[in-house]
Amino acid sequence: MPLRDIRIVGDPVLRTPCAPVRVVDDGVRALVADLLDTVDREGRAGLAANQIGVSLRAFSWNIDGDLGYVLNPRIVELSQDEVQDGDEGCLSVPSLWFPTRRAWYARAVGTNLDGEEVVVEGEGLMARCIQHEVDHLDGMLYLDRLDKDVRIKAMRALRTL
Repeated sequence: MPLRDIRIVGDPVLRTPCAPVRVVDDGVRALVADLLDTVDREGRAGLAANQIGVSLRAFSWNIDGDLGYVLNPRIVELSQDEVQDGDEGCLSVPSLWFPTRRAWYARAVGTNLDGEEVVVEGEGLMARCIQHEVDHLDGMLYLDRLDKDVRIKAMRALRTL
């Protein structure tokens, strides 16, 4: 499958909530193959379908050698007491990294191409990936989660790109 181009901040598809996958057909199978191929590159942790221009609820991940995907994910659990404040970046916001508060642990539930339930969960980077990609599917960018002062800096930096 081809490596797909990444949509960049400013593209309206990134701000549009994605529709659920209702039928798994050849188009959805090709989408999943493209998501997996496109995320399977050095320095890429996750990729939402709308980042490659498809407004369907699907994302792929590439965390510590674990490559996978999920359709129609919904977050069902986040740690409340344990959080992480590390720098976060995004393929759709190239070259910019800002401290972003996320839950330390996240669990999402969705399905695979066979309609079977899939649980995607993890701590640290995997938890950050789950939260980041589900935000994409909801039409949000990590920039929306930044503290006010950091967000102002981020918006200034975006203008210089």
